[in-house]
Amino acid sequence: MTKIKATNITWHEGHVDRSERETMLKQKGALIWMTGLSGSGKSTIAYTLEHALVQRGHLAYVLDGDNIRFGLNKNLGFSPEDRTENIRRIGEVGKLFADAGIITITAFISPYRDDRDVARETIGSEDFFECFCDTPLDVCEERDPKGLYKKARAGEIKGFTGIDAPYEAPNKPELVIDTSKRSPQEAAVELCAMLEKAGKITALGE
Repeated sequence: MTKIKATNITWHEGHVDRSERETMLKQKGALIWMTGLSGSGKSTIAYTLEHALVQRGHLAYVLDGDNIRFGLNKNLGFSPEDRTENIRRIGEVGKLFADAGIITITAFISPYRDDRDVARETIGSEDFFECFCDTPLDVCEERDPKGLYKKARAGEIKGFTGIDAPYEAPNKPELVIDTSKRSPQEAAVELCAMLEKAGKITALGE
């Protein structure tokens, strides 16, 4: 993509700061970055967690990889360059959501470690929680919920992550979940506990 640098712009500070929004919401902004192969359970866990948080009275929102490509990133393909831009944009959106005090869950394959590291840097380590869905390839391929592995194996899709394109696993994620061994509900409980420990939400009963 052609990179264009904006000029003649000025950052404007508002009259309401982040702490005021967080006090109103009774939570602290955070971004949970779900990463893993297609079929590893990212979206299922993300929406299960969103529901659990809302049930507990928290404002939460999912940014799903497929859904984002219907709008914000509909002009991007799946080349390495477009994948990087896809994640860069989501990192910037996640930063805005965290500043708004929203607990945001992203569900993106995000195969490149450097791209995820840039997202962490953009958002800030205190707000960024990388969750690796470390589900074996054969399990993901057996599930094949979108029929993409079958197409990739048949040569109908080129550059498919895990088949003929790389996936770089996180080095030090905040949480690792193997969805062949844990249910989405169990994963959501673990993620809520992680947010409690980080002081982003209060424990039930407090």
